[in-house]
Amino acid sequence: MKIKVDYLVCEANAICMGLAPEVFELDDDDQLHLLLPEPPPEMMDRVRHAVRSCPKAALSVEEN
Repeated sequence: MKIKVDYLVCEANAICMGLAPEVFELDDDDQLHLLLPEPPPEMMDRVRHAVRSCPKAALSVEEN
């Protein structure tokens, strides 16, 4: 599975980072970075929760 970010939609609310800090990170300029663009299977429940929780729907998960 791979995480996709629509950077034009992302408003850097950091909800994803709060739910899965090992995967999502905001820098000092409020730019979202994927630390693990393809997280391991054991993290996917938390990642899916973070994706669903994005208030701007800027995140998605692509199934391999």
